[in-house]
Amino acid sequence: MSDRSTMSRVLLIVCVCVLSLLACSALAWWQWDRFTSVGGSYQNLGYVLQWPLFGLFPAFMFWRMRTLRARARAEEGRTEATDATTDATREPPARTAVPAPRRAAARVPVRTARDPEDAALAEYNAYLAELNAREQEENRHGDDRA
Repeated sequence: MSDRSTMSRVLLIVCVCVLSLLACSALAWWQWDRFTSVGGSYQNLGYVLQWPLFGLFPAFMFWRMRTLRARARAEEGRTEATDATTDATREPPARTAVPAPRRAAARVPVRTARDPEDAALAEYNAYLAELNAREQEENRHGDDRA
């Protein structure tokens, strides 16, 4: 990328950061006015504290991206320098044996005599079915009466 396009990109990002900070500061001021008014609440005060943080966030992200990019360039430079000096003396990596995948044991459900809980569950389900049938019948008779 040319220096001119890089500079214009940086200038654009700085302008966006400044505009964001100004807009969010105006919104914080507006929330402060609402907080100090008769109907103001602590929620407005919370927004007073939040808006400047929202305004600073683009600048933080710009700084963070530059820092990470510089760190990656430095790491890449170190890696290339060490690769160039050690390529001739480096031994090929030792082969490691890859273990064969293990098969999971097949799970066979164990059938036991019916538990008392199964009988209670079946009884409860029958009771629910009976209640549902009664409700359906009442609804049918109610529709006939209307």
